[in-house]
Amino acid sequence: MRLLLLITLSLFPLFVSSQEKPARIKNDTLIVISKDPQKGFHHHYILFIPKGTSLTKKLFLLVEPNNTGRLSDSVEVHRKHAINMASVNSIGNNISTELKIPLLVPVFPRPESEPLLYTHALDRDVMLKTNPELKRLDLQLVKMINDAKTILSSLNIKVDDKIFMNGFSASATFTNRFSFMHPDIIKALAIGGFNGNLMIPENEINKVKLDYPIGTNDFSRLFGKEFNPIAYKEIPHYIYMGKLDENDAVQFDDAYSKEERKIINRNLGKNVQTRYIECQKLYRKNDINATFKTFEDVGHWTTSEMNLATIKFFLAQMQ
Repeated sequence: MRLLLLITLSLFPLFVSSQEKPARIKNDTLIVISKDPQKGFHHHYILFIPKGTSLTKKLFLLVEPNNTGRLSDSVEVHRKHAINMASVNSIGNNISTELKIPLLVPVFPRPESEPLLYTHALDRDVMLKTNPELKRLDLQLVKMINDAKTILSSLNIKVDDKIFMNGFSASATFTNRFSFMHPDIIKALAIGGFNGNLMIPENEINKVKLDYPIGTNDFSRLFGKEFNPIAYKEIPHYIYMGKLDENDAVQFDDAYSKEERKIINRNLGKNVQTRYIECQKLYRKNDINATFKTFEDVGHWTTSEMNLATIKFFLAQMQ
């Protein structure tokens, strides 16, 4: 097992006594796993195991993509932020801690030397990269998930074949797009603060072709397989926005090209809230299993009410 770092966030031992029933993890534990190109991932990832995690029943692994919030060519900047997300400051950490399930956060870069490469949102630019470090970050994340399952198994933590997935802001966009590529491995997902713009499960709108990341028109050419709408419709979605959220990545070149921006503005809406309403209509039209929630008096941030609602959503999927 390749571990850069193992941190128990309180004192050892890691496990409770075997005489105590049911056996559970005794302390919050953070593991930083080194990249392993031979296993298919070229970046580190963080595994957080909360105090109270069961060693006797099958759980779900929660995945939340990292979102540093700024550009940097320093791997250490992204690593520190991912550690903070996993162990302290994210909805994912709140879900993990409350539901006693392990959390995986990848340490994907967002290079300052390539400012239009929005890796943390899984944009089109990054999906066209061919160098090993940045090629198909979605597949690299799948390999991380498989590796994490092996590590958890070695710690006697049983996890389901399918995962929970969560994200806010850019990581919500990453989650939304990733779910189109890999619907078969996702049990349920929750996303919020995503600029009001969701990927659409259609090839065109108003006779305009919708290529990735707007829609599925060139899906098979880009990913080497057909989009699976049946599997996608099986995923329970919890999708939420603050009613005052006007954080609009659509209008910036690092998130969308000029052509993508024109298509979105003309066909889905020129502002966040208009697009959010239009995307809800399109998801309902396509029978996506989604619950939509708008929070009053909330902008581009999260609240305890949002966190609790997301936790309750995932709890319901565990029943």
